[in-house]
Amino acid sequence: MKTNANAVRALYANSIYTNVALTDDGDIWWEGLTDDAPAHLIDWKGRDWTPESPEPSSHPNARFTAPAGQCPSIAPNWEDPAGVPIEAILFGGRRATNVPLVAESIDWAHGVFMGATVSSEMTAAAVGGVGQLRRDPFAMLPFCGYNMADYWGHWLKIGTMTDASKLPRIYAVNWFRKDADGKFIWPGYGENSRVLEWIVRRLEGEAGATDTAIGRVPEDGALYVDGLDLSTDKLADLFAIDPVTWLAESDLTEEYFDQFGDRVPAELRGQLAALRERLSNA
Repeated sequence: MKTNANAVRALYANSIYTNVALTDDGDIWWEGLTDDAPAHLIDWKGRDWTPESPEPSSHPNARFTAPAGQCPSIAPNWEDPAGVPIEAILFGGRRATNVPLVAESIDWAHGVFMGATVSSEMTAAAVGGVGQLRRDPFAMLPFCGYNMADYWGHWLKIGTMTDASKLPRIYAVNWFRKDADGKFIWPGYGENSRVLEWIVRRLEGEAGATDTAIGRVPEDGALYVDGLDLSTDKLADLFAIDPVTWLAESDLTEEYFDQFGDRVPAELRGQLAALRERLSNA
């Protein structure tokens, strides 16, 4: 898909770009921005570049940073000195197995544990074995500039700084669970709003949930699925929790925590032990 270059420049003016190419007149460019590449660029490594160059001019993970105030949909009170209430935080990984469509944390500390253990199953395009877990705690690994275990500790500390009723609820979502035939069960895309609708109703006290070993999932009938080609069995598969595989994953989580040694907050190791106990009693 091609990008309208003028629209991009208008929307992202006054922005900082990284790992893109520089045109001879001081503009920015990356593959796909225009149908035709400029005759000459300075690539993201600072080298001369032409369309005949053997490498792309821009890094495939190039990024930009724009002032939040330029976003047309930003809340009008986003700079309110009193702050803007946050009622829910969602973390998601790409998991073909084990992780249900959505689960609400038991409490703040359990939610921090959920965020700290976010993972995705590697695909053929990733470095490593297909199906192996790639950890990305809080979906922040590429952006965290200090020890991740300390980062977890800061999240736990936040939970002690106010009344528990004022803390956001934390949810884990997974749009990518597959059935026995390797096909995605949940349709995804716009239908993900159905999960968001359940979360909003949870916040408003209008939707029920069922306690499980790993968190709270929508009770029967609470998730709106009318109009979806989703059988009762498929819906059950979306929320199936197998204690055996979850206990095996708990061992992997312990190995992951061990990489951080004594810096892992004791409360997170306690959460792991509590999860194992709930799974053993499930």
